[in-house]
This record gives sequence, structure tokens and C-alpha cells, in this order.
Amino acid sequence: MTEASKPTTGMRELTLRAIVLGGILTLMFTAANVYLGLKVGLTFATSIPAAVISMALLRFMTGSTILENNIVQTIASAAGTLAAIIFVLPGLVMVGYWQGFPLLETTAITMLGGILGVLFSVPLRRALVVDADLPYPEGRAAAEVLQVGAASAEGAAENKAGLSALLWNSLVAAGFTLLTQMKVAAGEVSKWFSVGTGATGVAGGLGFALVGVGHLVGLSVGMAQLVGLITGWWVLLPILTQGGSGDAETLANTVFRSDVRFFGAGVIAVAAIWTLIKIAGPVIGGIRSAMAASKARHAGTVLAVGERDIPIGWVFGGSLLVLVPIAWLLCSILAGGPLAGSAAILVAGALVFVVVIGLMIASVTGYMAGLIGASNSPVSGIGILAIIASSLLLVGLLGRGGGEEASAAMVAYALIVTGVVFGIATISNDNLQDLKTGQLVGATPWKQQVALIIGVFFGSLVVPPVLNVLNETLGFVGVPGAGPNALAAPQAGLISSLAKGVLGGDLNWTMLGYGALAGVGFILVDELLGRAGKLRLPPLAIGIGIYLPMAVILPVVVGAVLGWFYDRWAAGRANPGFAHRMGVLTATGLIVGESLFGVFYAGLVYATDSDAPLAVVGDSFHIPSIFVGLGLFAGLIALSYARTRKAVTTTV
Repeated sequence: MTEASKPTTGMRELTLRAIVLGGILTLMFTAANVYLGLKVGLTFATSIPAAVISMALLRFMTGSTILENNIVQTIASAAGTLAAIIFVLPGLVMVGYWQGFPLLETTAITMLGGILGVLFSVPLRRALVVDADLPYPEGRAAAEVLQVGAASAEGAAENKAGLSALLWNSLVAAGFTLLTQMKVAAGEVSKWFSVGTGATGVAGGLGFALVGVGHLVGLSVGMAQLVGLITGWWVLLPILTQGGSGDAETLANTVFRSDVRFFGAGVIAVAAIWTLIKIAGPVIGGIRSAMAASKARHAGTVLAVGERDIPIGWVFGGSLLVLVPIAWLLCSILAGGPLAGSAAILVAGALVFVVVIGLMIASVTGYMAGLIGASNSPVSGIGILAIIASSLLLVGLLGRGGGEEASAAMVAYALIVTGVVFGIATISNDNLQDLKTGQLVGATPWKQQVALIIGVFFGSLVVPPVLNVLNETLGFVGVPGAGPNALAAPQAGLISSLAKGVLGGDLNWTMLGYGALAGVGFILVDELLGRAGKLRLPPLAIGIGIYLPMAVILPVVVGAVLGWFYDRWAAGRANPGFAHRMGVLTATGLIVGESLFGVFYAGLVYATDSDAPLAVVGDSFHIPSIFVGLGLFAGLIALSYARTRKAVTTTV
């Protein structure tokens, strides 16, 4: 009998202790994800580590259940996706509209968009979780972890081994990151060189978090990103830099930011549209099925516990209610500014945009999560489409021109509206994954949906202060006054550039167009590979590989290859499921350790008012630090995986 078929009536589920523990984990993991996302443009899923920590702690309390642990991971999972709001909001600082992140506005944008994401995805549960045959890789993995923790003595031993792997690798990653901040070990290795009269290079970050991300996304995504890296850095860049001036590093990075990343944005946009086309039919059919189930319940049919969502009337009413503070927020932002005279039409247009585009995005991101997992879903690509659409909406409502001040206000308004829509995208991307976990362990859907709203509440509270600490201590690349360790915030930089380009009429349409054409080609290649039964190369992943810096992509590719070799080894073990989960927890630990240390380090910079408060050596140690960094990095990665393999073979 599976967990989904076991009776769960009367079991503890949405308890106070589960809410408190889930809230604490959400605060911690959201802070880590905000830092990681701003640094490298990637975030990590928090469901599985939250489930492991929950089982380790709640088992010491009387009457703990698998459903309580499921509520903890549901609440904490919001940290893995809600933090993606930083792919948009830092753009308001980059364009000079905000000097920091005001508590009320930042919290409201994050929270209101997140709540709408939960509500919009409720009608999709039956369509995409119950009726659709989608794999939901992370949802199934989280369910397996929960089931192991609730099992017999073997499960207890496996759970202990899993927690040990998570903690060990977190300490390894944090320790190595400490050495890089002490300047004893290099954090990145690069070599730039000329190609004719152009330039390119090779660069790789020595980041444990990036290797962990690579392990989790898998070989298909890793190889697709490698294709993107080769396309952007070793094909496009040498061509586009021909005849340029300056040293190789400066020339390569300048042309990458001004041209190559817009080519990548074109690839991402076309790939996202292709995804919309592919899933339109199944999503519409699924929604019809969900509405039919709702009618049956109103007609007196008693639904099983596992079929009870938040009532559809509450969903509609709650959605309308949330639109009220959104309207108030937008009005307050426009009040007293150059767009105040057009406030009525701008707010009305934005509300329609949020509802229509938000519903569409909830369907798309929910379906993508079911196909490839929440971590791998290209929500940043959805954000690119959203900012272009919202900017075009403003052009349609007000036209271009109106002076520099009005144009800047329009860019900021487009970013804020996109921020709300992005909150819908990230949470709906995560919500259905959690509901799949709940279906497999026999949870009550409406309780999970309430739990996720609680997670949105907790996560929204921690986003503004963490953003402010990072902004005041490190700053963002390209913003006046940013320090030497300024955060790249790559998606936010791109999205704000797109808004300025669309509203100003000077967007780099040429490179976007070439990227769109290339995206069509990548789609055809991926479809042909799929039909031939070969390794797929997701076009969205290729676009991300073109867009992000090589120093970020290369270690992700390495992690994907390492994960592939580990999974091949795990498949041959006596308990392959446990062996695979240990690999997932190893990778997760690498991400959590570096990310949490990053948040701690940012606080230390803030407290000491120093750009390098932990440095113990100067620039003269740079060359030795490269060898120290490379040696330790490779050695510790090998040690971590060797330790995990040993734990798998000795755990009984």
C-alpha cells in the first residue's frame, strides 16, 4: 500500500509547530536564495532540505506525522521560488528609481504577487496534478524523502545519513567560501585572449553552489547550457568583437553585455513562446476538467480528502480582494509623479494585465514544473516576456516621449507591474510541485494551499531587509557607488534594459531578432533529437547558457556531468532510490552552505563597512591563491562525493 492510499483522517497536519518550523526555514532559505540569485542568477529548490530538517527535528516531538513534515516543506518551498522576485526588483535600483528597497512597497509587491500565484494555481491542481500524466520530478523526490522518514528503522537510518550528507556538504561549501573571502583561495579562474582583432576567453567560478545546481538540473540541461556557452562565448563573441579596442577582458565583457546577452534573450523569448504553444491545449482541457469537478461537488458529490481544494468561490473572491491592495499600491506609486495625470488608465490597464497575463503564466509555469521540475523551469524567460509585454502595454496606453522624467517613471512602473506578475509565475511554478508531493503522501490540498500562502507571508518579510543589506554593502554591477564585489543581478539587469529599450524605442532589436531566429533553429534541433530518442537540448537552457557569464555556466556544466556519473553509479546500488536521494542531498548541501555563508558575509561587510573584512593576504598572493583554490576545489568535490558513496554502501 502506498502512502497516497493510506487513510490519513485524524493525522496531525496543519499544526502550529509545523507552521513555526516552516516559517523559520523559509526565512533562512529565502535569505540564502536572494543572495545566490543576485550573485549568479540562479536559485535552489528548498523542499527536500526542508523535509529532511523537519523530519530530523519533529521526530523528537510527540505524535509527529508525515503530513506535518509535508506542511513544513510546503511552507519552506516558497523560499525556493519567491526569492526569484530579485530577478526583477533590483532593476528599480539599477535604473535609479529606488535608492534602496522600501519595506512596504517591496513586501507588498512580493506578497501580493505570491498570494495571487497560489490562488491562480488552485483550479489547475486537478488539471495538471491529478489528470495530467506529468513526471513532477521534484514533487516525487520530496514525497520519497518524506516516506523514508516515516518508514521503519531502515528509513530512520537513511534519514540520518541524508541529514549528515546535507550538513557535511554545507560545511564544506561554507568553509571553502570562507577561504576565498580570506583571499587564500581564488574564487574564480579566467584567461582572456585575442582572436584576430577580437577577443574571448575561458572563465570558471570555483563555486560549490554552482556545482550543486549542475547536479540537480541534470545532464540534458547541463549540455544545453554548454551549447549556449559555446555559441555565446566562442562563436558570437569572437565575431562581434572584431575591430574592437581595449584589452581582451574589457572588450569581451563589454560586447557580451551590450550584444550577446540580447541574443540570448531572443532565444529565451522564442523558446518560452514555443512552450506556450505546446501546452495550450492540455491546460485548457485540464481547466475544463477542474470546473466539472467543482460542479459535481456543488451537486452533492462528496470528494475524498485528497480532492479538497480551497473552494473555487474563495479563490475567485480572494483574487478580487488581492487586486484591491495592488490597485492601492500602484496608485500610491504614481501619486505626485510625472504619470499622476494618467493614473486611472495606467492602474486599470495594469490590473487587467495582471489578471490575464497572470492566469496564462500560472498555467504555463505550472505545466513546466510538471515537465522538468520547479528548479529547471525557465521563469526568468517568462519574466523577459512579461517585461516586454508590460512595456508595450504602456507604449500603447501613453505612447513614447513625454520627457526624460516621464520615461524613467514608465520604466519603473513597468518593472513594478512585472514584479507582481513574476510573483504569480514563481509561486504557481512551485505550488503544483508541492501538491504532487501531497497527493503521493495523502495530504489535504486545501491545507497545503493555505500553508503555501503562509510561506509567501514569511518569505515576503525577509526579502526587503536582505536586499537592503546586500545593496548597501555590495551594491549591483553598473550602479554608481557599487563596491568591487558588486552583485551581477543578471536577470534584473537584462529586464530593466529591456524595459528601457522598449519604452525608449532604442532596444537592441537586431540582436534580439538574430537570437529569435537562432531560437527557432534550437527548437528544431531539440525536436529532432527527441524524435530520434537522443539526449534533448532544451532551447530555454541554451538561451540561458548564452545569456549568463561563462564563469557561472561552466561550473554548472561540470556539476551536471558529475551528477550524471554519480546517478549512473547510484542506479547499480542495492537501493538505487536511496542512493539517488543521497546525491540530491549532497548537491543541496553544497548550495545551502555557500549561499548561507554569502548572506552572513554580506552582513559582516555591512557591520564592518569594509569590502574585504576577512582578507588575510593581499593582491600579491593572487597567483598562489589560484593553485590553492583549484587544488582545494577539486579535492573537496572528490571527497564529498566519495563520502556520499561510502554512506550509501554502509547504510542498512
